[in-house]
Formats: sequence, structure tokens, C-alpha cells
Amino acid sequence: MGKYRIRVATGDSLLAGSSNLVQLWLVGEHGEKDLGKILRPIRTREVQLEVEVSLYLGRLLLVKLRKHKSLVGFDWFCKWIAVQGPGTQGEAFFPCYRWVQGNEIICLPEGTARTMRDDPQNQFKKHREQELEERRKVYRWGFWKEGLILPIAGNSQWDLPRNERFLEDKDLDFSLSLAKVLKDLALKGTLDLTNSVRRLEDFSKVFPRGKTPLAEQVRNSWKDDALFGYQFLNGANPMLLRRSTSLPSRLVLPPEMEDLKTQLEKELQTGSLFEADFSLLDGVKPNVIIFKQQYVAAPLVMLKLQPDGRLLPMVIQLQPPRNGCPPPVLFLPSDPPMAWLLAKTWVRSSDFQLHQLQSHLLRGHLIAEVISVATMRSLPSLHPIYKVVSTGSGGHVDILQRATAGLTYRSFCPPDDLADRGLLDVKSSLYGQDALRLWGAISRYVEKMVSLFYKSDGAVKDDPELQAWCSEITETGLQGAQDRGFPISLESRAQLCHFITMCIFTCTGQHASTHHGQLDWYSWIPNGPCTMRKPPPISKDVTEKDIVDALPGLHQARTQKTFIKFLGRRQPVMVALGQHKENYFSDPGPQAVLKQFQEELAALDKEIEVRNAGLDLPYEYLRPSMVENSVTI
Repeated sequence: MGKYRIRVATGDSLLAGSSNLVQLWLVGEHGEKDLGKILRPIRTREVQLEVEVSLYLGRLLLVKLRKHKSLVGFDWFCKWIAVQGPGTQGEAFFPCYRWVQGNEIICLPEGTARTMRDDPQNQFKKHREQELEERRKVYRWGFWKEGLILPIAGNSQWDLPRNERFLEDKDLDFSLSLAKVLKDLALKGTLDLTNSVRRLEDFSKVFPRGKTPLAEQVRNSWKDDALFGYQFLNGANPMLLRRSTSLPSRLVLPPEMEDLKTQLEKELQTGSLFEADFSLLDGVKPNVIIFKQQYVAAPLVMLKLQPDGRLLPMVIQLQPPRNGCPPPVLFLPSDPPMAWLLAKTWVRSSDFQLHQLQSHLLRGHLIAEVISVATMRSLPSLHPIYKVVSTGSGGHVDILQRATAGLTYRSFCPPDDLADRGLLDVKSSLYGQDALRLWGAISRYVEKMVSLFYKSDGAVKDDPELQAWCSEITETGLQGAQDRGFPISLESRAQLCHFITMCIFTCTGQHASTHHGQLDWYSWIPNGPCTMRKPPPISKDVTEKDIVDALPGLHQARTQKTFIKFLGRRQPVMVALGQHKENYFSDPGPQAVLKQFQEELAALDKEIEVRNAGLDLPYEYLRPSMVENSVTI
């Protein structure tokens, strides 16, 4: 019995408010009270209410709400509800951060995270079960192609749950920007069909005016061997390079190249020989663009690491050897300049293919989608790990299927991945350095959070919701990835921390490392051509015209530039890692851990900024202030 003071916060996005009336209930240990239709939420406003309740409710457990539509229903984005009164011990906080739609009743538990073990009287058991039952109706697994990981069910953005779509401000920016670039492409692209590229310099016609400083450096230096090698370490796709442990079996060296073999073996013995193998592309069916056949290669590049940190190419093989065919031509830095440049251009085009499909789409977006769907289907909003994780023509299908078969758990964890690829001690791998430091910061954050809620390994093993979440990711979403090292159960706090760190890093830092570089490295088309119009060369008699004829035509080049500029631009509506405004925890312990995490990220950001100030090619893709809090585009 007594007076309750209620505060209700509505979101800031354009359509967050609603003219519909909202009914509220207070639910306590000893009963519940229907407060009636007492709220009309307004965008960006915090509404305060005072109500008298004659019933003694005891400690508040839940706030329930229902939005009633009149003639027209308007969705409402509720951020949170706070209640102060008898039995609340101060102000009780009930986080929501989601859209309220239709007229269903939504239950908001108080913001203290709880595992099932933390609820021995089963006060929240029914709520947890009902929440997951409703979520599984909305978050359903879909199917695309055999051999691929599962997506969420749906054919367009409108099929997605409302809470998984962009908020209106970001959606408006996305739509208007896309409309503008498509309009420009339609106007200028039509003229391109009647024009042709005659010299390499003609690609300046489609070089973006809003270029980045690094893109300008790429344009000026793209022919240099040092920049070619640098991209394997710190470019748009730093995921392919590995230290050689032997000479690749596909590298067939003719007798007249005995000196090259000696050089390669010398670098191998000193541990300075590296390779980038694009065999994943071998035999992939190429596309047909505007009635013209395109071509794909599967190169192998051998590189040596210099004492000064530069990575320089030694030999390029554009195709694997074939039975019954002469050995493929090997291209060398000593070859005629145009022949060597064409070989490197073919490598850059192959890297574009694997970057966009394997490193960016599959390892960034599609894996993040699996983690997100599994989280919504398996962890109720009361669960502490939900609160941690939530803050946070056929050729292309063939590539994705092949890449999916090679997804290993270790490859998603930088300490393991960099060790397996022999890059841990390569100081010029700025991606590697920054990935390790960011992983470490995330890992320490996760360990502190987990220690608040799991006091022993047994507590982890005995959490059925946690085990269901892990299994849902590995066995269902990833389609049985336990044979590639992904766990199907979590047996200890250390294993849990490692798994959560992997999930967070994949959806934040790993995606950022393969997303941000697109505008820098692909704006100058010859450095990252999206397609090739001639077969790979089989001789070294090459002219500039041969290179131009192999590169994309002007129309295709402008199309590439348009979408790279659109997708690779800095997002105006962006939330950096750890800087989310949502407050999912009401207890002070997790809030203190989050504050420590934010401070560590700020310190790391400053360290990278200072380091970059002394570099000719600054590496910024893993600066915490540049890493988005989730995969969005």
C-alpha cells in the first residue's frame, strides 16, 4: 500500500513516440495491480506518473505494459521504466530498449541479471519460458543454400523483426544516400557505356572526389611492390597471409629457376617466407556482365619479410598446375614491368573476391547473424550473457560454400589465428597488434562480467539456458561446426569467457577490420578490380593496353566506385564499441565493469592515435572509436 512514482522513457528516433494509450501493471511478490491506461508516450520525453496503490505488492518483480490502438496503431520504442515506492529499496529499473507493437502484453523484469540458479523460488521461471517461446516465433531460422550457415528467416528487411531493423534516423540516411548514388550512377553510367578506358590513368574519371588521404596514396603508389605486400598485412583483407612452413606443392619451379628456388628456401629457413594462396577460387564459375564473359584466377603469391618490416613479393603463380598441361607461368619482379604489373593486378582482383565474400560477408555479417538469432532464441532478457552480448550466378555461392567448410573456431580468435598463421611476432602487422590488444580488452571485460554471475565452473555447466545458446550457435546456426572446433557445450568459466569474447570481437572488431578499408583500398580501381574481362596471361609479352583491356570497363568501374563509396563511408549514425547508451544492468557491479571497459578502450584508442602519427600509412580500422558496437552495414 502506498504511492508509487513511475518514470517512463521513450526513444529518440523519429518515430519512437506513439499517440496510442499504454496500460501499465505493477507485479510484486504478493500480487499485481492494474494501473489502467495512464500513459501516452512522446518521443525523446520522459513521462512521470504518480499512482496510489491500495494493495501491498511487496518487492517489485515485473512491470507489464500493453499498447492499445485506437483507429490507427503506432509502434512505440520504450527505453526503460523506473519505479520508486513501497518495496523498491530506492528506484527499481526495468530496461526495455525495444519496440512495443500490436496489443500484446510485454513483461519487463527488474534489471538485475539472473541465471536460473539465481532464482531458487522460480519467481521468474514462467516469464523466462514465455519470453523465449514468443521470441522463437519471431526469430526463426531460414535456409539459403546447402552447405551454408543458416540466416534468419525472411526475404527482405520488412520480414525482419522490428527490433533488428535500422532505427528511422539511420534508415533514412541509408535510403537517401542509396537513392543519391543510384541516381548519379544512372546519369553518369549511361554515358560510360559509350566511352572506354584507353590508358590506366583514365580510371581517374571514376576516382571519387570525396576520397580519403589513404586512397590518394594508393592511387599514386599502387604499382609499388612494397604497397602490394603491405596490403596482405594491413589492407582491406588481412586474413589470408600466413608464414610458410614448406614450399607449396602447387609451386612448380622449372629447372631454369634454380636461383629462385634457392632464394625461397633461404627465406624459408630464416622464417621470413610468407604466402597468400587463393586456391579457394580455383574452378569457380565466373560471371557474365553485359553479355561479356568475365574471368577468375586462383593465384599463389610468395613474399619475403624484410628486416625493416616491408613485405615484398618474390613470385606470382596465377593458376594451379593442371594434369596434362604445361606448368603455369611464374611472374617475377624482374619481368618486364607491364607483365609484373598485370600479374599483381590479377592478385588484387582475386583478393577483392575473397575479401568481400569470405572475410567481410561470411566471417562478418553472416556469422554475426547466427550469433544474434541464437541469442534471441536461447537467452531471456534476464540472463547476464544476454545483457553482455546484446550490447554489443552461382559463383559467389560456390565461394561461400567452400569458405564455410573451412571456418574454424580458432580462426575467429586472434591469439589463435595469428599464431596459426605465424604472424604473432610480425611487428609490421598493425592489424595483428591492434586485434590482439582489442581482443585483450574485450576478454578482460567479459571475464569481470562473468565472475559477477558465475562463481564456479559448475555454475556454468549447470546453466541450461547458456548450454542451449552455445548448442544453438554451433549445431543449428553453424550447421554442425563442432568438427571445426566450435564448442557445443560450455564446461568452465574460462571456456565461457573465450566463447563470449569471440562472439563480441567477431561482431565488432573483426567486422570493422574488413569493412573500413574498402574506400581506402578499392577507390582506385586498378588496385582492387571487382572483375577481370580477359583470361589470366600465359606469356610475359604484355602492354598497358593488355592491362586496360583486362580491367573493368568504365561502366563497371563506376558501379564499383559507387557502391564502395556508399558502403565504405563513415556512418553518420554510429555507436562505437562500449559506448552504447542502453543500460541493461541495474546493479552497480556490472556498471562499474562497463566503466572500466570504456576507460581501457579510450586509453587504447589514444595509444593507436599516437602510434599512427609517426606512420606513413596509419592503420585506424581497429581504433576503438572507429569500431562500431555491432555489425550494421
